[in-house]
Amino acid sequence: MSDNKGPIGVFDSGYGGLTVFKEIVKELPEYDYLYLGDNARVPYGTRSFETVYKYTWECVQHLFQMGCRLVILACNTASAKALRSIQQNDIPNLPDLRRVLGVIRPTAEVVGELTKTRNVGVLATQGTVSSDSYVLEIGKFFPDIHVVQEACPMWVPLVENNEFNSEGADYFLQKNLKSVLGKAPNIDALILACTHYPLLIQKLKQFLPEHVQVISQGELVAASLKDYLQRHPEIEALCSKGGNSEFYTTESTESFNEKAAIFLGHKVLSKHLPL
Repeated sequence: MSDNKGPIGVFDSGYGGLTVFKEIVKELPEYDYLYLGDNARVPYGTRSFETVYKYTWECVQHLFQMGCRLVILACNTASAKALRSIQQNDIPNLPDLRRVLGVIRPTAEVVGELTKTRNVGVLATQGTVSSDSYVLEIGKFFPDIHVVQEACPMWVPLVENNEFNSEGADYFLQKNLKSVLGKAPNIDALILACTHYPLLIQKLKQFLPEHVQVISQGELVAASLKDYLQRHPEIEALCSKGGNSEFYTTESTESFNEKAAIFLGHKVLSKHLPL
């Protein structure tokens, strides 16, 4: 990458960020990308704020070292538990221009346009729910919206084990949907606040009333990134354009390649990044 330019980094604790990565590449195919999954230390969703911050910042620094000047945390847990600390405490101390963005704000900024009843549900990991990040962020933009949350601990393993079309998946999906809708009967929008969950979207629609909209983050984050690059030409100028994508994992490349195909719909050849 000449002229100090580099690929756009996309980070996730595992595979879920690939649903965001896929939409970003679709929206902005001209750029180079480097995806890193910290599969060796997944899951992040049940870990403490301190641990998630430590792991996330380590991986972001690796992406910086590999040439990325802009990194997207395509992980709700990392966005909820680590992004603010990285933006406020770490980035200002770096010798050159770097930026790290998350997935929560792009969703919170537009949710007001997607609900008429002003009752919104958030489906997420326990870590994201415990952080209250969506409640706080949506409240900044739309104080009139009532937000309820539901932790769905079984959904990630169902997706990663390719069991999301099974009858067992139906049980857990229906259980969590019944719970979240019971917390606010007027909900008309459900945010899939975990990047694994878009693989469940067709199933979810089968179990939901027609008036309830399911909000997937990938397209929202991609549109937000496009807007960000237009508004920040100094960052855009640091992003290389070759239409290339590379994939790294902190765990087994064989396992990553196999499961990544579930999320992307095509094969990838990843490289191992030892931490």
